[in-house]
Amino acid sequence: MTSLPPEVVAEVGQVRLFNKWSFDDVEVKDISLTDYIQIRNHVYLPHTAGRFSVKRFRKAQCPIVERLTNSLMMHGRNNGKKLMATRIVKHAFEIIHLLTDQNPIQVLVDAIINTGPREDSTRIGSAGTVRRQAVDVSPLRRVNQAIALLTIGTRESAFRNIKSIAECLADELINAAKGSSNSYAIKKKDELGE
Repeated sequence: MTSLPPEVVAEVGQVRLFNKWSFDDVEVKDISLTDYIQIRNHVYLPHTAGRFSVKRFRKAQCPIVERLTNSLMMHGRNNGKKLMATRIVKHAFEIIHLLTDQNPIQVLVDAIINTGPREDSTRIGSAGTVRRQAVDVSPLRRVNQAIALLTIGTRESAFRNIKSIAECLADELINAAKGSSNSYAIKKKDELGE
C-alpha cells in the first residue's frame, strides 16, 4: 500500500476559507478583542447556519467572516440573499489578495480593530435638559460597530457607482486596515470619538 505524499497529507488536514485562505497565520493584535473576533473555528464557507442570536453574547462565537457576510444582507431588497453576500465577500477577498499580497482574513481583522470606536457619548438627563457624557465602549460593541460601519461604507460607495460592491468592499477593508482616512468607517469612528 502506497502512502500519500506529505504535502498532500498536510493539505488535507487544513480547513481554508473558500479553500484558499488559511486561518493559521491570522492574529488579533488587540488583546481586548481576541475573544470577540472568532477565527479559531476554521470554516470553508462563511455559511454555518448557526443559531447565534438565540442567547445573549453568543454571536461572539460566530466566525468573523460570516458576521461580515450577514451584515452585507441589509436593506429590504437584499434580505436573505446569503449566497449573493458570500459571493461578494469571496470576490472582495480575491481583490484584496491581488492588491496587498496579504491574507485577506488578516486584512479584515486589522480593519475591524482599527474601526471599532473606543469611546462613545451617551445622553444623560431627563426631559428637557440633555447633556452628552463620554463613555467607554465594550469590546463586543466595538466589533459590532466596526462591522456595521464597514458594510454601510461599502454600500454607500457602491450605490450609483460603476465599481462593483466587491471592489468597494475590498477598498474599504484595505483603507480601514491601513488606518487611512479614505475609509468611511475610519472617518465615522473619528467623528464618534470627538
